[in-house]
Amino acid sequence: MSTTVDLVLALKAELKNAKMTYADLARSLDMAESSVKRMLAKGDMPLSRVDAICRALKIDFAELARRVADAQPLIKELTHEQEKAVVKDKKLLLVAINVLSQWTLEQITSAYRITEAECISCFAQLDRIGIIELKSMNRYRLKLAKTFRWRPNGPFMEFFRDHVVLDYFRGGFDGQAEGLMLVHGTVSRALAPSFRERLQRVAQDFAQQHQTDQKLAPKDLEGYTLVLGMRNWEFEGFTRLRR
Repeated sequence: MSTTVDLVLALKAELKNAKMTYADLARSLDMAESSVKRMLAKGDMPLSRVDAICRALKIDFAELARRVADAQPLIKELTHEQEKAVVKDKKLLLVAINVLSQWTLEQITSAYRITEAECISCFAQLDRIGIIELKSMNRYRLKLAKTFRWRPNGPFMEFFRDHVVLDYFRGGFDGQAEGLMLVHGTVSRALAPSFRERLQRVAQDFAQQHQTDQKLAPKDLEGYTLVLGMRNWEFEGFTRLRR
């Protein structure tokens, strides 16, 4: 939710745009001009007062709150505790993965054996965790940035390694647009980080396309999981043969 301080900052910008003086606003609110200046300078006030100023400026309170919320910085990475809260419940994890694709309540309950009540409960939990902002009619706003990633050694990646990685790599990677490449090489220590950066750009491109394509019809979409990795690593069986 937008903080009152954020709303007040937006109101000050609207006051300037409307070319309304503090004196004009004070008359509309039936307050002393000095009180209005002090109130806006403090940056905090009851929501009822924010609403009164909105009416004086002839702007919609809900619209102002939406614009302020949309302007908030998006989350690039969850905290350890946030990830832990997500992975501790399989249905919550399922819904969390689906909201990353901005699926609606109806899409989730149609695709999976999860009731509407369970899905709404998961939405509420994800709102408390900070992944979404739950709105009316069970709609939501995703609060994660396009460059969002799971913590490299966090609870989600631990869950992936323990429960998902074998299932993922067991596939043939021979379907449409699928592929698995394993490349080993010895390269300059100075140049190795540049390859990691290229992988990061590929991941960002994939995430960007994912966000862009959410406006397409469901029949035109297909779910893919991109796993990128680069390690200074040697197969354990080979390591045991080293001198």
